[in-house]
Amino acid sequence: MKREIDQITKRIIERSKPTREAYLAKIEAAASDRPHRSSLSCGNLAHASAGCSAADKERINGDEGANLGIVTSYNDMLSAHQPLGVYPDRIKKAVFEAGGTAQVAGGVPAMCDGVTQGRPGMELSLFSRDVIAMSTAVSLSHDVFDSALYLGVCDKIVPGLVMGALSYGHIPAVFVPAGPMPSGLPNDEKARIRQLYAQGKVGRKELLEAETASYHSPGTCTFYGTANSNQMLMEVMGLHLPGAAFVNPNTDLRDALTEEAARRALAITKLGNDYRPVGKVLDEKAFVNGIVGLLATGGSTNHTLHLPAMARAAGIELRWDDFDELSRLVPLLCRVYPNGQADVNHFHAAGGMGFVISDLLKNGILHPDLETIHTGGMAAYGTEPYLDDGKLAWRDAPADSQDEDILRPAEKAFSADGGLRMLSGNLGRCVIKVSAVKPENRVIEAPAAVFTSQEQMMEAFKEGKLHRDVICVVRFQGPKANGMPELHKLTPPLGVLQDLGYKVALVTDGRMSGASGKVPAAIHVTPEGMMNGPIAKVQDGDIIRLDAETGDLILNVTDAELAKRDFATFDDKASHQDGFGRELFGVFRDHVGLAEMGACAVLPGEAEVA
Repeated sequence: MKREIDQITKRIIERSKPTREAYLAKIEAAASDRPHRSSLSCGNLAHASAGCSAADKERINGDEGANLGIVTSYNDMLSAHQPLGVYPDRIKKAVFEAGGTAQVAGGVPAMCDGVTQGRPGMELSLFSRDVIAMSTAVSLSHDVFDSALYLGVCDKIVPGLVMGALSYGHIPAVFVPAGPMPSGLPNDEKARIRQLYAQGKVGRKELLEAETASYHSPGTCTFYGTANSNQMLMEVMGLHLPGAAFVNPNTDLRDALTEEAARRALAITKLGNDYRPVGKVLDEKAFVNGIVGLLATGGSTNHTLHLPAMARAAGIELRWDDFDELSRLVPLLCRVYPNGQADVNHFHAAGGMGFVISDLLKNGILHPDLETIHTGGMAAYGTEPYLDDGKLAWRDAPADSQDEDILRPAEKAFSADGGLRMLSGNLGRCVIKVSAVKPENRVIEAPAAVFTSQEQMMEAFKEGKLHRDVICVVRFQGPKANGMPELHKLTPPLGVLQDLGYKVALVTDGRMSGASGKVPAAIHVTPEGMMNGPIAKVQDGDIIRLDAETGDLILNVTDAELAKRDFATFDDKASHQDGFGRELFGVFRDHVGLAEMGACAVLPGEAEVA
């Protein structure tokens, strides 16, 4: 290991020691050498097995052998999750043939940020992660399972499933993906048409044709946003089978991986001799590996929220400083849209996760000694799966990239660092992703144009009021204000302004995720406006300096002047708290903590942090 990365890991271990030790003691006390259902009364057990087939009922009531829980986020509105519909029967069959049983423990909600972008429903998106964690806990609450398989792919779903799984950290967890849809319309063409639409040069018909050619079949969207970053994380943190992340749905190889995942979940229960509880698999080294993988691949900034929340569920404290320091040590190995023109299918074909993990291990950038769900530590994840005469096998990943425009070894990296920065100054703390931002656009000093909604900013753009050097401040977009929706619809107009030669940037207490692209976007500003963060004192025309090189986010106003100003109020607050189910999430808005701590409302201590 690189000494500097090892030192950061040790610092996280030391910082987390009290909470991590308490967590490990809790899961140790919950573990059992007998099937968990053996503690049930006869009435309890009868209820648990009543709906099973006769063969399954005999095994479950016999109080021998492992019973696996399946927690699924299946619905057929999400293209990424539609393939999961057939998984339970496939898993049950594989487990039964291997000597165990499996039951669908429960379902969790799964909403699509792609459908809700710019809509009121998007204001439920981030909090849906906490609901998914809670739903996972409810699914496993019957205490009849010795291991669990988690079926999920997209944005908040996988982090929520991980948080829920860690609340049952004494049982093993195997994550089972569905894979990306085949490639559709090239990403550069999709982006071009979006910008033309933003300028009014093409109509809705042309835009819809482009979008449906991009998102066209079952599977994950092929750009490298949060959903595919999730799949990368599950691999580099050891919760997938090696090479499982980016195999297309409805293929023989995908089916074989799903069946093997079921067998593996059965093999690692405490009833055997290879016990691997998820609460111990996901230790400090695993989370550092997750951050390293995120940085090396140019993944979604949403994980500066999700990884701290997931870690806290395991008693581990991550901070944005950890991301920032690791980013300076981790080379950028990948160019996948929006950080390049290739999609995840091209990335997978060029060498994929096996190549990335092998190269990072070779250069001492990943911790090799993780206890993953698979045998062989992280080295096993430097392989790729294939079918050998119809049977699943693994071979070494390609030693060389098949396309160095997409994927490179560390010695030829696209940049020496991971392109994620923490910015700080008198406006607070935030993160920025610069891996797709040209160096000449990483430092901007310009007047502020202040908005309290993305609709306001869009209207100003359409009226020509932003055709100048400008830093758009979009505030009251944090979790306490309106649930922290993603602001993707702002990317095309900002891109248009930049292409016209203006120096532009975005500063917001909201989210942009992996789609921020070429425009500098200082996001997740904390404390947020609704917490009386300094962003609530910015006025139109104030000069802001955003410097992604030095890590500064400075409002050029004297301390004395800033102290005299009142905090702006969120006049639209009421309109964001009623309708589309938002009235049900008041308790989340009231109790959510700081973005840097994961913007979570359900983990102990979060409200106190705020």
